[in-house]
Amino acid sequence: MKMKIGAVVAAALLAAPVAVQAQSAALPGFYIGAQGGLNILDTRINGLNEKLGFAVGGVIGYDFVGPRVEIEGVYRYNKVSGASVNQYGGMLNVLYDFMADSVISPHLGLGAGVNYLSIPAAGKTTKFAMQFIAGVKVGLGDGLFTSLDYKLHDTFVSGKDPLNHSVMLTLGYKFGQPMTASPPPPPPPVAPSYIVFFDFDRANITPQAMTTIKQAAAAATAGKKTRIGVTGHADRSGNDAYNMALSLRRANAVKDALVREGIPAANIAVVGRGESQPLVQTADGVREPQNRRVEIVLN
Repeated sequence: MKMKIGAVVAAALLAAPVAVQAQSAALPGFYIGAQGGLNILDTRINGLNEKLGFAVGGVIGYDFVGPRVEIEGVYRYNKVSGASVNQYGGMLNVLYDFMADSVISPHLGLGAGVNYLSIPAAGKTTKFAMQFIAGVKVGLGDGLFTSLDYKLHDTFVSGKDPLNHSVMLTLGYKFGQPMTASPPPPPPPVAPSYIVFFDFDRANITPQAMTTIKQAAAAATAGKKTRIGVTGHADRSGNDAYNMALSLRRANAVKDALVREGIPAANIAVVGRGESQPLVQTADGVREPQNRRVEIVLN
C-alpha cells in the first residue's frame, strides 16, 4: 500500500504546474475550485483486492489569508474484486496556509462530514467521515491558483473502517484579488547617431570628422536607413545670424561627404540650429569646442 501511495504522489507531482511568478499581497475573499485525481480504497476486508481508482469534485470556500474554510463535494470510484465501489462525500474543511502571501504556500487541514458508499460485502451506508489534508498551493496570478493535496479520508463504518488515500489536483479562482500589473512597454528604439566636431569658425571636414562620417555612412548602408538627419550647431562666440549660417554650412559639408560615401542626397535632411541648442551650456561669447558640431541621426 505504501508503495502504491508513493507512486501516485510522484505522478501527481510531475503533473503539477511549476509556474512561479511574482504576485501582489493576497486579500481575503471567496474562492471556488474544481479538483480531480487518483484514489486508493483500502477496504480492510480480507479477500477484497482494491485497485487504483479516481476521484473528482469541487470546493467553495473563504480565505482569511492564512486560515481558510471550505465546503467540498467529492465522488470516488474504485474497483474491488471486480465490483464497482461508488462513494459520494460532503466535507467541511478547515485549512491553514503557512506562507499565504507567497507564490508557493504549504498547508495542512482537517475535515469532517458524511460519506455515502456502496461496497461489496459491506452493503450501502451513509456514515460520518473525517479527513486529514496536506498539500501545497501555487498562485498563478490574477486570482488563479492550483493546489496539490494528499487526503487521508476515513469513513467510520461499524466493524470495518474503509480508508481512502486520495491525491488531488485543484484548479481554482479566488475573487477580489489584485490584478497582476502588466510590464511597462519597452522604450522605443533609439536611432543611431554620430557627432562630427569642427574647428573654431570653420566648416571644413577634418580627418577625424571624416572617419566618423564614413562610420555613419557604412551603418546607414548596412541598416538600410532611408532617412538621415544632419543637424548643424555653433558655439556662442559670434552673433545669432552668423552662427545660424555657420551651422548650415557645417551641416551641408557633412551632407556632401555622406553623398561621396554613397548615400543618396534625397535621403539626407539638413537643418541648422545655430547656437540655440548647445551641447555644453556657456555664457554668450564663449568658445566651446563641443558646441561646434554636426549631429548625424540614422532613421
